Amino acid sequence: MTTHTPQAAHPVTLPTTLDEAVAALTAHPAAVPVAGGTDLMAAVNSGQLRPAALVGLGRISEIRGWQYLDGHALLGAGLTHARMGRPDFAALIPALAAAARAAGPPQIRNAGTLGGNIASAAPTGDALPVLAALEATLIIAGPEGARREIPVSHLLAGMELLRPGELIGHVRVPLLHAPQVFLKATGRTGPGRASASVALVLDPARRGVRCAVGAIAPMPLRPLEAEEWVARLIDWDNGRAIVPEALTAFGEYVAAACIPDAAPEADGSVPPLPPAVLHLRRAVAALARRALGRALS
Repeated sequence: MTTHTPQAAHPVTLPTTLDEAVAALTAHPAAVPVAGGTDLMAAVNSGQLRPAALVGLGRISEIRGWQYLDGHALLGAGLTHARMGRPDFAALIPALAAAARAAGPPQIRNAGTLGGNIASAAPTGDALPVLAALEATLIIAGPEGARREIPVSHLLAGMELLRPGELIGHVRVPLLHAPQVFLKATGRTGPGRASASVALVLDPARRGVRCAVGAIAPMPLRPLEAEEWVARLIDWDNGRAIVPEALTAFGEYVAAACIPDAAPEADGSVPPLPPAVLHLRRAVAALARRALGRALS
């Protein structure tokens, strides 16, 4: 027995192809797509969301795997964290596999999907800084079989948004065949939830370093000047050697770029940052330093 008032069941559509899912969303603009449902159900249970209808994506096989295409990996948006954490995927994109393994307890990793992590765009999404560092792009499925491609960073920054009826179908990730690292620090914000995270990848072909910092802002941050600075200090022709002092300086450079000092007062003095912010800056510096050290070792 229960004292709760029964609620009407939400209509659920279960398409088997991406185009069928887009057609369902186009026919029912108020419907909400759902794959793993880890973020959606949390919003429903907290009363923040009351979807009028649901479009389930779990039966769409074309978005649950990956394939190789012109030096890239084409990842289906329905890939779960558990699947991405397996050794065969880790050999393909190590940093994304590490982020997937750190995404939370088993029940979250078994249900949560890559596309859901991107679409929800939660600041603590572990996959997001990795995708930003890899400069991944999204393949968006639209009505009448339309497809368009946008950088993942544009969607996360709100520069481009999903249009009515559109879905994230695939994620295109360049295969760099070089060391990649994902590290995160957890706090009291929930089990396994990052208080700060860093993704770092090497791009030997361009003699570049790409770094993205997650969880400290609404979207992953790219310290571009720090990337360019440290890339010039790496001896790319001699085992990617670098002096130890440069690792520490890189960590501080990244942290200062992502968590800058307070604005000067009218008299020119700079007020100190609050202790909690200083602690976060030190955490980012440590993560960036360790990530680069592991990538170059």
